[in-house]
Amino acid sequence: MSSSDILKLRHYCAYQERCHMEVREKCRELKLYGEEAEAAIAHLVEEGFINEERYAKAFAGGKFRMQQWGKKKISLALKQKQISDYCIRKGLAEIDPDAYEQTLINLAERKYASLRSEQHLKRRYKTLQYLLQKGYEHGLAQDAIEQIAKKED
Repeated sequence: MSSSDILKLRHYCAYQERCHMEVREKCRELKLYGEEAEAAIAHLVEEGFINEERYAKAFAGGKFRMQQWGKKKISLALKQKQISDYCIRKGLAEIDPDAYEQTLINLAERKYASLRSEQHLKRRYKTLQYLLQKGYEHGLAQDAIEQIAKKED
């Protein structure tokens, strides 16, 4: 493992938060494999360039704020990146519950309003499917739709 490889990996990690899996992929691009790659990752962890808890917090906060993902979708995406359950819980805890609820209601209102031409049940169903696809919990999504439907009646 050359010092230029470490510099490249440092720069890669300094640019934005990275998880172990992303850094392992970058190691493969740099033709670092096995023990060499693991040593490089261990070195970056020691230096504070890689921190999975910090990564999970940044990822969860960003996906929620920018793409309005629900907790289920965020959790699943973090699991796919092989983030530990502990770090996933820490990341999801960063999401403000009031902001989460408000975002869910705003998404539901927007989707429900866009389906005015649909029959009542179909409107509710399509809105629910949309919210589930965004990663919101079934019970919370249904409650939000109930609130919106009551306002319209």
